[in-house]
Amino acid sequence: MSEVAADAWKKYLQQLQLHPLRTKAITAGVLAGCSDAIAQKISGIKKLQLRRLLLIMFYGFAYGGPFGHFLHKLMDIIFKGKKDSKTIAKKVLLEQLTSSPWNNMFFMMYYGLVVEGRPWGLVRSKVRKDYPSIQLTAWKFWPIVGWVNYQYMPLQFRVVFHSFVASCWAIFLNLKARSTAIKRA
Repeated sequence: MSEVAADAWKKYLQQLQLHPLRTKAITAGVLAGCSDAIAQKISGIKKLQLRRLLLIMFYGFAYGGPFGHFLHKLMDIIFKGKKDSKTIAKKVLLEQLTSSPWNNMFFMMYYGLVVEGRPWGLVRSKVRKDYPSIQLTAWKFWPIVGWVNYQYMPLQFRVVFHSFVASCWAIFLNLKARSTAIKRA
């Protein structure tokens, strides 16, 4: 079995090297789908909602992976690949003040408008009500992840690492983003 895993990992690394954006997008989509399946199970949904799962996978594929790919490339350009503690702190701070608030709000809007198909007014109310606590929770969790990512992960693995941790975070966001009416379904 370890030979199979080692061979799969080798092929994955090849794809990451040859087609970084595509590989990161697919990885983010698959991990987002896994997190949604887990979130559905945790929330007590008896039958897997395939449409929801596919829309969450699409989010990871079309937005999460590509956004991370370009964000980490931009961070390395801005900070010229420096890895000292002061630079890492600046990267984490910049990420937390820019992309973190945007990503959490964008996910909540996508979930309400696209996944749940709710009208804008209801989604806006949900975001106003829940976004502040979600973002405050994010600021307690993601700086640590960001520090580990910038300190220890080579550039090519940052999106993969982030996508893996984000799949756990997405379970939390998924459960928080759901509307009350959907929870009863």
